[in-house]
Amino acid sequence: MQSNSSANVTFVHPARFFLSGFSNIPHAKYYYMFLSLVLHTAKYIAVFHLALSDLCGSSALIPKVIDTFLFEHQDISYEACLIYMFFVYHFMNMQSLTLLVLAYDRLVAICFPLRYHAIVTKPAMFLIIGVMWIFSVTFFSVLVGSVNRLSFCGSNVLDSYFCDYGPIYRIACNDNSINILLGKICYSLLIFTPLILIFISYFCIALVLFKIPHGVDRIKAIKTCTSHLLLVVIFYIPILSNNIALIITPLHPNSRIINNSLTQTIPPMLNPIIYTLKTEEVMPNMFKTFGLKPSKADL
Repeated sequence: MQSNSSANVTFVHPARFFLSGFSNIPHAKYYYMFLSLVLHTAKYIAVFHLALSDLCGSSALIPKVIDTFLFEHQDISYEACLIYMFFVYHFMNMQSLTLLVLAYDRLVAICFPLRYHAIVTKPAMFLIIGVMWIFSVTFFSVLVGSVNRLSFCGSNVLDSYFCDYGPIYRIACNDNSINILLGKICYSLLIFTPLILIFISYFCIALVLFKIPHGVDRIKAIKTCTSHLLLVVIFYIPILSNNIALIITPLHPNSRIINNSLTQTIPPMLNPIIYTLKTEEVMPNMFKTFGLKPSKADL
């Protein structure tokens, strides 16, 4: 039986939020124009799902950022803000989980080369990706839905460039402890857990590589991992740097916006380029086009 105090609780939701963006920076529109230049399509598909996640993530974030600040449409409805948040977080999470899947692929290829084609099959990959989607959609539906339990009886200005979860629950005027917990779980699932599993995968790969007697074979095995390692560094290092900086010293909102926006736009732009240049069929053709003779290290 509910008490009178809990039964009479009402939640106050603003009709709209206002995205503040940069504060006191002249000609900030030029920065948003720069972000529009990194909107890209998946021209080269080395890993289809990573390219799809990159494309959908950029499409969910960048056009709205351009419309919001370049064309000064900084008001966004409450419902649209929550939808916006869901898609940005979901596809960012899919990028992170896909990098984990690629680490699993390299682990099997190097540690169990004779069983690779029996383990990494098309049905198995479709099953893994399907489970990832179900998990991500479920979790972020709960995360975004938790905003509805918050009341906003004061300011409706979000100190962010998109509908970010943290700035939203921080301006709530009722208990947001559950939202803080969900936010911490979100960062664990989005960043730390996949990164730790990727590190464990490469630790196992390193143990196998040290056992290879011939240096040439070891180098060939390492080269198959370079593209993935570059993507891992490009995706995780900026995010980790932002979080470490926030712990060490308070960041100015403008610095945080620049760091976060570049973190969410630059990696998706570089991913297809890195994988394309590391594709065996591409590099020889590039050297042939420009009349150059590739070295063994380039092939």
